Amino acid sequence: MAKGLQGFLWTMLLLFCAIQELGSWAMHTEVEGPGLGEPGDPALLAGGRVKRGWVWNQFFVVEEYTGTEPLYVGKIHSDSDEGDGSIKYTISGEGAGTIFLIDEITGDIHATERLDREQKTFYTLRAQARDRQTDQLLEPESEFIIKVQDINDSEPRFLEGPYIGSVAELSPVGTSVMQVMASDADDPTYGSSARVVYSVLEGEQHFTVDSKTGVIRTAVADLDRETQDRYEVVIRATDMAGQLGGLSGSTTVTIVVTDVNDNPPRFPQKMYQFSIVETAPVGTAIGRVKAEDSDVGENTDMTYQVKDEEGVEMFKVTTDSNTQEAVITVQKPLDYESKKVHTVVVEALNKFVDPRFVDLGTFRDQTIVRVSVLDVDEPPEFRPPSNLMEVQEDAHVGSIVGVVTALDPDTANHPVRYAIDRSTDAERIFDIDAKTGAIVTGKVLDRETAGWHNITVLAMEADNHSQVSRASLRIRILDVNDNPPELATPYEAAVCEDAKPGQLIQTISVVDRDEPQSGHRFYFTLAPEATNNHHFSLLDIQDNTAAVHTQRVGFNRQEQDVFLLPILVVDSGPPALSSTGTLTIRVCGCDSNGAIQSCNSTAYVVSATLSPGALIALLVCVLILVVLVLLILTLKRHHKSHLTSEDDEDMRDNVIKYNDEGGGEQDTEAYDMSALRSLYDFSEIKAGDGGGGPGEGGPGRNPASELHALPQWVQSPDLDFSVFRDYICRKVEQADEDLSVPPYDSFQTYAFEGSDSPVPSLSSINTWSSGSEQDFSYLGGWGPRFRQLAALYAGRRGEEDSEES
Repeated sequence: MAKGLQGFLWTMLLLFCAIQELGSWAMHTEVEGPGLGEPGDPALLAGGRVKRGWVWNQFFVVEEYTGTEPLYVGKIHSDSDEGDGSIKYTISGEGAGTIFLIDEITGDIHATERLDREQKTFYTLRAQARDRQTDQLLEPESEFIIKVQDINDSEPRFLEGPYIGSVAELSPVGTSVMQVMASDADDPTYGSSARVVYSVLEGEQHFTVDSKTGVIRTAVADLDRETQDRYEVVIRATDMAGQLGGLSGSTTVTIVVTDVNDNPPRFPQKMYQFSIVETAPVGTAIGRVKAEDSDVGENTDMTYQVKDEEGVEMFKVTTDSNTQEAVITVQKPLDYESKKVHTVVVEALNKFVDPRFVDLGTFRDQTIVRVSVLDVDEPPEFRPPSNLMEVQEDAHVGSIVGVVTALDPDTANHPVRYAIDRSTDAERIFDIDAKTGAIVTGKVLDRETAGWHNITVLAMEADNHSQVSRASLRIRILDVNDNPPELATPYEAAVCEDAKPGQLIQTISVVDRDEPQSGHRFYFTLAPEATNNHHFSLLDIQDNTAAVHTQRVGFNRQEQDVFLLPILVVDSGPPALSSTGTLTIRVCGCDSNGAIQSCNSTAYVVSATLSPGALIALLVCVLILVVLVLLILTLKRHHKSHLTSEDDEDMRDNVIKYNDEGGGEQDTEAYDMSALRSLYDFSEIKAGDGGGGPGEGGPGRNPASELHALPQWVQSPDLDFSVFRDYICRKVEQADEDLSVPPYDSFQTYAFEGSDSPVPSLSSINTWSSGSEQDFSYLGGWGPRFRQLAALYAGRRGEEDSEES
């Protein structure tokens, strides 16, 4: 076949070459007339005989030339060419000099390269005829086209592949699946090289393809997804309209068979067995069963239901939407003693049924589920389950309220014992007989205090107290008439002095803590002690209320301003009980419209004498007094705390250093000597040590004079510093023993500098002696700057005089 095709191509090639050769001869047809001239030359037109210079047609060249020699395309020739080689032919334009070459002498054009029409269909060039000597144009430049002649060298191609289509299973014959399309790069306007036809290479048993349009259709009607859900079909496209020698291309089309609901659900087993204890609560899952469906997707969605009446009453079936399983749960309490085995019929059916396939059969299936109930030791059960009892409130202690009964549901039928949950009867108002279950009163009952009692009764097996049942019991206390009626409130009424007979003063109602079943009925009358009353009357209105009216004309507050009216109230019993209440009636002054103006009552007087403004002023005065008292107390407390802090000041927190000697005797304002005196309590030293040397003084010495004499230090050979040591040690011991003193993070050093100095003091203060008779009283007249010095010396002088005396 390949050799035949090659021969056919060469035959067509020779035919084209012959046609082109004839065309080239026709190109240089001459018109009679001597000489050369350009078209439109006026000189030539004037002569009347014009010779045509160029006559062009299209050149054709066959694509995909495979010869060894350059392919001859055509020939250009000028009428002025006499064959002596004086004319040079040249070409320019697309491919000139590279793809196309021209013989300068003969004008023959050859193609030197292999051309492909699918890449470029034609080339535009320009031809020139020049004088070889002068290189001048002999004729105007002319444009011509070389068209590439198509051959069938491109096979059809499926550019949109790979193809994937789908079709529903059981579709009828001829159902369209999808369309494929091939493209041929050959020239569709020349021959049949680009005319494509389609055919099925593989898969023709199930599918066909339209030869012209490429539409794939089903060839059979029994496509079954459950048997085969995917087909690989090979489609071929052939050009040349499918004739011999045409080129072809193929593609693979994947056709997926989609599912339809054509399969009913089926249970893998016809019977399932499960077991569950009898004490399982309602809602407990017993087990799961599942029906299989060969379909996929939503076609497998199904629902389950219980078909038999017994199963519907005892069990419930729900569908797990994730796993499409039937979940069987308990719907009513189970009892091993009543029934040991239950049989349930479960049915599965598709949720979505396709009406086109109803004739294939019923889309449902059934199975049997056997549920075995397991026996367990159960607590006693109360029978009957009544939870209401009644007892009269006047029942004696030990009276029977009622009896509860509980039985062991197990086959062994163990004896039952009873008790009351004391958390529900903490006051032990009721008791229960442990064997019989009789409930009796344990205390006196009072309906008015508690009309209902809610208790919990326990029933347990006699030999196994862990098996306990509970029952809530409501006990209603029935009412007996043991409370007399009473006036609803301590009534007080007012009557005008100018009241007329028959005027309504007050309407009276009563309350009764009892609640008779037939309702209350009260009777009103004046008490026996009010039988001689001629001022007021009492009328029973027959609706458990009474009205008080006046019986005389006018009242006088000066004679009597308050009337007490005793009223007797009796209930309907049985037995009938009564009580007496008092209505207080005040005589008041009224205006012409009957509005009360004033009564002889403290409440009225107070309200009339104290206006809101007066009350506000009184409150403001009281508030001011309270603020003043608080302010005085605050100031006293602040002053006391300040004094206390000065008295208790620790000397370790007051270190006073004097690094200069001062200005001498006349400088009395440089330092406050009282600060030094306050640091030492010499009265404590003197009290602690009753005797001492001359420097300490005797017991009758004045502490003030001792302090004033402190700066007047005199060296004495008998001075004993042990006093200071004892004082410091005593303070340290007190600080160590007192646990209330806060710790001080400090270290204090007490250094002893020595007993005396060999150099005497230069101050004139120390020049005096105990026996000096010098009088320093004149210092008092030196002015304020010597006031302190005068006080020191005058004080010392006074002490000496007292000693001498």
